[in-house]
Amino acid sequence: MTIKTFLKSAMVAGAMLGLGACAQGFQADVSRFQQMPAPQGQTFAIVASDPALSNSLEFAQYASLVRGELARVGYIPATSDQADLVVHLDYGVDNGRERIRPSTNFYDPFGYDPFYYGTRGGFYRPQIVRTRHGYRYVGGFYDPFMWGPGYGGFNDVTAYTVYTGRLDMTIDRRADGQRLFEGNAMAQSRDNDLTYLVPNLVDALFTGFPGNNAEKVRITLPPRQTR
Repeated sequence: MTIKTFLKSAMVAGAMLGLGACAQGFQADVSRFQQMPAPQGQTFAIVASDPALSNSLEFAQYASLVRGELARVGYIPATSDQADLVVHLDYGVDNGRERIRPSTNFYDPFGYDPFYYGTRGGFYRPQIVRTRHGYRYVGGFYDPFMWGPGYGGFNDVTAYTVYTGRLDMTIDRRADGQRLFEGNAMAQSRDNDLTYLVPNLVDALFTGFPGNNAEKVRITLPPRQTR
């Protein structure tokens, strides 16, 4: 098989897997520690972990989603001064991290690094550097990915930002303050829009709620919204 044929086949396979990944929907890593009692008429109230959010309309929107999920599994909403269980809720998104990739979208379905060929036979691992014209691959002797003027590569690199959204929830028993549940859901996204991230994180956290004690699972589900 020629190099050209191999590259064409690998790129087609990568594109197909990329489409499959898109079809998987929203993915979140969920961790849960729990000693939740079975629903037997216990009441609950939701409060903001950050007091500054107490009067926030945005917080109220997300709290209503959590309230609906807890009611669905059998707990009963109540006012905060009468509830058996106190649910503390927090959420946020980081400032993002920059990542770069070839604009050709080359992807190796076997996890093999296509940019590493060892040091024999004239191949070596190229570097990605920032220039005044953007990002650039700097390749070596006959690297098939690095064709360009003077063995210097080309500017066909895309930079993008990945954000990490999170949702944290704890549940305490009001009578004695005992912690009954600690849960966290995190997901990466090209978007830092909390109105998209938080509802999906709520869905992920409540998939199989309350879950097994001391578990960490990856939840995949269709997103609530089409981006």
